[in-house]
Amino acid sequence: MLNFIIKTHQKDTVYKGNQIFILNKGMNSGKPQKEPFTNSFVIMFPDEKDAETVYWLAYSLWMSNFWHPFLIGSVIPFLRIQDFKKDFDCKVNEMMQDYELHLKQIQALRLLLEKEDQLKQKSFLINEMRRAILSRYCIK
Repeated sequence: MLNFIIKTHQKDTVYKGNQIFILNKGMNSGKPQKEPFTNSFVIMFPDEKDAETVYWLAYSLWMSNFWHPFLIGSVIPFLRIQDFKKDFDCKVNEMMQDYELHLKQIQALRLLLEKEDQLKQKSFLINEMRRAILSRYCIK
């Protein structure tokens, strides 16, 4: 069983130990990050392994738009901490039931992110080469 504490992040608060931050406003609500967002929840863990495991679970939930049905508000949608705590805890418990599958999925996600970064870098280099070739026509 994973031990963690979910709280609302307070601006300029410095946390010790292991934590992740979950965005709670806007259409990207549920997005995890290692650095604090302005409008976010903080999830604190006793060790790094638990933080990494839950980070990837939160990432998976965010990418699958799991939190969209829980958003409220007409202008700027946001996620209530009560809804987040209840449903996030349920998902963590489900994940712990089939932990081996979760570890395999984390490996696959990391590999896909790595390949995506490589593809972005190659695309950037191709565009730079295109600009260098086409700049010849503008130098006259």
